[in-house]
This record gives sequence, structure tokens and C-alpha cells, in this order.
Amino acid sequence: MLDLCLLGTSGMMPLPGRWLTALMVRFSGSSLLIDCGEGTQIAMKEMGWSANPIDTICFTHYHGDHISGLPGLLLSMGNSDRKEPVTLIGPKGLEKVVNSLRIIAPGLPFKLNFIELSEDCQTIEINGYHLTAFKVNHNVTCYGYTIDIKRGGRFFPELAKENEVPMKLWSRLQKGEIIEFEGKVYTPDMVIGPERKGIKVTYCTDTRPVKSLVENAKEADLLICEGMYGESDKKQKAVEKKHMMFIEAAKVAREANVNEMWLTHYSPSLIHPENYMGPVRKIFKNSYPGKDGKMPKYQILIAASGKHGSALLPYVLVDDKSGKNAAARAKVMAKACYSEYEKFDVAKMEVISDE
Repeated sequence: MLDLCLLGTSGMMPLPGRWLTALMVRFSGSSLLIDCGEGTQIAMKEMGWSANPIDTICFTHYHGDHISGLPGLLLSMGNSDRKEPVTLIGPKGLEKVVNSLRIIAPGLPFKLNFIELSEDCQTIEINGYHLTAFKVNHNVTCYGYTIDIKRGGRFFPELAKENEVPMKLWSRLQKGEIIEFEGKVYTPDMVIGPERKGIKVTYCTDTRPVKSLVENAKEADLLICEGMYGESDKKQKAVEKKHMMFIEAAKVAREANVNEMWLTHYSPSLIHPENYMGPVRKIFKNSYPGKDGKMPKYQILIAASGKHGSALLPYVLVDDKSGKNAAARAKVMAKACYSEYEKFDVAKMEVISDE
């Protein structure tokens, strides 16, 4: 299960109640940060989240509002006795930029590993995340990121029996082993069904609308997209500065056929983004103004089974603000309400807005 939180939604400069750009993602014990603007640490504290487990930090580009919080964050991680290495990912020049910032953050007790992006579209497998970095169109080299969380197939005892798989091998096959036993080879697909739909989140700031964004956000559960300006008279400024209007982001979301879009990276002059959502929702209904501390809710469909049969239970709505595993919590809730079943699996999971 994926936990995520918009830690900062401001562009250029922080405002009261709105820190500079950052997104934090947690999955299977790993924490990943995209951008680290001023105030990122404070936003984490406000959410009750710790910086210590962060093992991957991605940067869209090297303007100050996206990286100025890094030295303090690294110092805090070092002061919390972190010893494990941290991987930093970003456009060419990453190591030089970070080492310059580290003049005020020397002597870290953990190693920094650098992955510098050199292609227009680049995939990286790290700590269970399938990352795709794709180049967008800003006035400096800038990337967006798509995070894919894969979900394996469900275990089917009926399939295992049909394939005459000895019960003692079931557990090992579920873990992906290929086993030779008594002269026969057994493979995971003999007990596990096809891969299930995972979770896809695309994050992009500081760009004009571009084909690469549409392509990489295709069918995403959630698109977190730059919305620098909501006012219609700012179109020329958006073009000159290579930023996006609210309605342009909505057109990207519609073309990419995403499930939901959150706007972020607002101009400091845009105090109330919610006032400009009317025209946006006419283009793409599931559009919402991002805000610091915004997290998703999950609508989860549970498949239950037992001695007396199986059933799809009514959707369970799980608020993810506690930072706990939403899928696990949904199964616990289902078990408490439907004691006649013995096994509970997630059949379908959708991100819905917290508004």
C-alpha cells in the first residue's frame, strides 16, 4: 500500500500555511521524497512523519524552491543516527549542486549515492518503486516522475490443486520460487493468478503542457500537476515563464484519462486557488486544489471467502491520514463486520479525494 502526502504546494516563495514544493511517499518501509523546498521538515513534523526512513530523494530541477530545504533535511537525518545510504536522483549536475549545498551540511554519517538523469525518459527500480523520470518543458532541464507500485496475482488454491501442486510447495511458490520436486518443475503461475492492477501516481511541476506528461500520466490513479496560475489574464506570463494554467493542467488530466488530479505549485499571488476551480472542473471533473498536508482516501473492494462460499463485500472507505497501511486496515474492518468469512483479499482499490 502507498501512503503519500503533499508537504508543500507553493512555488517561488513560502507563505503562511503553504510551504515550498515537496511530496513524500511511503511504501513497504521505504520513504521517498520528490523535491525538498523550504519548510519540508516542518511539514513532515506537522504530519507526524519522520525524515529518518527517507532512502530516496528525487529532484525535478534545481531552482531554489525545489531544493533549498535539502541541507537542513540531511543534517536532521544525520542527527537522528541514520547510517544507511540515501540515493539522490535528478537531472545532470546533481552531484555538483548537492555538494555545493553541503558546504553547510558536512560530515554526514551516511553515504549519498547519485543517479543523474541523462535521457528524455528513464526508468529506475529502487526499493520496490518502479520510477519513470520524463523530461518536460521548463526554462531549465526539468523532469516529472511517475511512481508505479506493482501488485502480484492472487493465490488460488483451486489453481494449485488443478495443477497438482503438492501443498508443501504452495508457500514457496507464492514467494516467486521455481522449484524442482520429485522430477517435476513447479512455477509460481501454477498457483498464482495474473498480475493485478497496481497504483500509479504521476507528479509534475514547472512545465508547459507537453506530450511526455500526457503519455507518462496515462491512466494514472492520481496526477499531481503544476497549476501556477488560475487567473485567465496570466496566460502570457505562464507561456513566458514556462508554467501551466489551471485549465491547461485540466486538459492534460482529461487527455491522459487519469482518475483524479490535484493542483500544486501555486504562484505566491494566488492566495485562494479554490476560487478558480469552476472552469477547471468543466474540463476535468475530478480536479482538486492541492493543499499542504493533503493525502488521499482509498475506496477498497474486498473479496471474502470461506467454507461456505465467497463474495465481494461492499466498498470500504479508508482515510489514510493516520499513515497506516490502508489495504491492511480495510481487511481488518471487513473481518470485524463479516465474521462468517475466513480470508479477505483486496480485489480493487481506487484513490478518491479527501474533499
